[in-house]
Amino acid sequence: MTFRVSPLAHPSHLRNLLALAILNLAIAILIPARASAVFSRTAEQRIMAAPVITTKEPSSSTTFQKLDRIGPHTHIRGLGLDPSTLEPDSSPTASSSSGIVGQKRARKAAGVIVRMVQQRKIAGRAILLAGPPGTGKTAIAMAIAQQLGSDVPFTSISASEVFSLEMSKTEALTQAFRRSIGVRITEQADVIQGEVVEVQIDRSLTGATKTGKLTIKTTDMETIYDLGNKMIDSLTREKISAGDVISIDKSSGRISKLGRSFTRARDYDAMGSDTRFVQCPEGELQTRKDVVHTVSLHEIDVINSRTQGFLALFAGDTGEIKPE
Repeated sequence: MTFRVSPLAHPSHLRNLLALAILNLAIAILIPARASAVFSRTAEQRIMAAPVITTKEPSSSTTFQKLDRIGPHTHIRGLGLDPSTLEPDSSPTASSSSGIVGQKRARKAAGVIVRMVQQRKIAGRAILLAGPPGTGKTAIAMAIAQQLGSDVPFTSISASEVFSLEMSKTEALTQAFRRSIGVRITEQADVIQGEVVEVQIDRSLTGATKTGKLTIKTTDMETIYDLGNKMIDSLTREKISAGDVISIDKSSGRISKLGRSFTRARDYDAMGSDTRFVQCPEGELQTRKDVVHTVSLHEIDVINSRTQGFLALFAGDTGEIKPE
């Protein structure tokens, strides 16, 4: 609010205008404070009305598994169909329905499509799910992706992701398509697989250097390996202990924990739900096995685009793979 005062104004008029300005300023300050107080009181009532979930501190004999709740459809694990008849399972349990309810005819039609994809009878086709908002189109699409398995890449995009000032619509759609095309790469790798008997790590007084020894065995033999700093860090990161069955890739040094040996099943009275018991490997420690990697074309594009140096100008394949 702007006040315009003439130079011949009476002092009483000036006092009135000043009082009016102070009153307007007080009203402008008090009204937002009142609104925030009402909002906080309403929010407090909503919080008090909501169900209260109390959790206890995890003890030594209990383990809580972290749940993934990043979207409205993360609870869907499949179509919830009978594998033989493709009819929706009528059992009321959540495990049989795979987290999806309703739309029985649409789920059966989606099950037919999934079976055709698994039998390799359909490829290069598009599926259009039409219907009013909130009828479960996205839920059925997520169920199809979960039913096909983790090896089949699934990409979810919205219309707002296509329009951008930094990327053209064609490039955005091309990247979405290439994220949805998977490639299986099979390679032979030398691995060391066995049950861990003992992990011995020696640290210097300053803590700068670390040396260690790993005793690993199968049902036929037992061997001791000397460990370097990187292998010690990998063992510490994966929390490897005696009784774990592990697999070590000799070419990359990557350590994978396969599970817990059955001989150590009675070491603890209670274990977490993610604990997996496996048999101790048989035969030689060092074996050659086929390793299958499932990657998408977009991941290959990202790897190729990281090529740096002047050699990339002459022979380096950078950017996307050519359509030919």
